[in-house]
Amino acid sequence: MNIIIIEDELRTAKSLETIIKDLKPDASIVGQYQSVEESVDALSNTTQPDLIFMDIQLADGLSFEIFKSVKINCPVIFCTAFDEYSLEAFKSNGVDYVLKPFSKDDIKEALLKVDGFKNFFQQKTSPDLEALLSRINPPSGKTSFLVFKNQKYTTVQTDSIAFFYIRNDSTSLMCFDGQEYALSQSLDNIAASVSSKQFFRVNRQYLVNFKAIKEVEHYFLRKLYVKLLIETPEKLLINKEKSHNFLSWMEER
Repeated sequence: MNIIIIEDELRTAKSLETIIKDLKPDASIVGQYQSVEESVDALSNTTQPDLIFMDIQLADGLSFEIFKSVKINCPVIFCTAFDEYSLEAFKSNGVDYVLKPFSKDDIKEALLKVDGFKNFFQQKTSPDLEALLSRINPPSGKTSFLVFKNQKYTTVQTDSIAFFYIRNDSTSLMCFDGQEYALSQSLDNIAASVSSKQFFRVNRQYLVNFKAIKEVEHYFLRKLYVKLLIETPEKLLINKEKSHNFLSWMEER
């Protein structure tokens, strides 16, 4: 088995390599890369491996950017210190999501999962990700957010959030009860961490909860105007290119 490690922490990469070689003596580490750019270049110009171990936050960005530049057909085991990217990881050929600091048993379990899918991957050049998702039973999305307000930390349940939005270059969440909280995460990261069945990115500024949608109207230039139960600072407009996906998302309930 040929394996690539994409990890920007050299000590972690070395530890991972040692564990892999101990668990799979016949495996070959055919490449180690530390950045998105380096990984894209390597995967574009070499034969793809049988398996990739991949950190998510690399020196020059999130590793999900790799998938936008290179078609990856092999399974990926994500190793990261952050749990908010799990849903996006499983959409990106992920067969397991290992949180740091990981143990030898964590890596062993992940490798066993890959072995269990071995016949599945041999039968298809490109994995059926929906089938994978049903087999590995991934988490349904982040269930709460830690917020800080009035000199106090508290948690807000995701189900109680009507929408997330960007205003004045800052990200906030708005609850159904009208309470608003500032967040340190970007809207991109939040969108990747919540359930895609529950929330939809209507535009660059807004990520809305399905339960918050009151009605949808046709608007000028074939756009859609989305009205929520909670008033928003701006009109929520969806451009014509995204309208079909939005309506399909609504219909899937």
